[in-house]
Amino acid sequence: MNKLITFLLGGTMLFGAVACDVARTSSDAPDSVDESPVVEDITEVEGTLEDASSELRQAQLDSDIRAREERNDLFGEEGQRNDSDLESQVRAKLEANIPRAKLTVDAEDGEVAIVGTVPSQKEYESIKPLAQEILGVDNVKMEVEIVPSTEL
Repeated sequence: MNKLITFLLGGTMLFGAVACDVARTSSDAPDSVDESPVVEDITEVEGTLEDASSELRQAQLDSDIRAREERNDLFGEEGQRNDSDLESQVRAKLEANIPRAKLTVDAEDGEVAIVGTVPSQKEYESIKPLAQEILGVDNVKMEVEIVPSTEL
């Protein structure tokens, strides 16, 4: 019986890890950095804004970043982050600071690729500096389009 429970829990955890392999700031952001950024449902921008700017979501994002930094401080090399931690931390930073954005983040060996849409030039210009605030980010490549809020 214990082996069955262990197997079921392990399978559930593995499925969860595989299902969450793309760091996106919203559910309707591109599925990968290889896709072209497209706004499919313009009405979902308000829902994304409300979710990203809620106090509970802000606390979750802060907690996620803090937990990953503490874990890396304990078990990792200083200045080094694994790819999934970089993706998660950059995504959280962008989601917290640019709540109307629809961005997908991919990281590989310190190189971060960001794809998606933002509603203004100001938010577009803040993406790269925000991503570079994360320890371990060496370079940021962006394929982000500006879709003005009047079109949204």
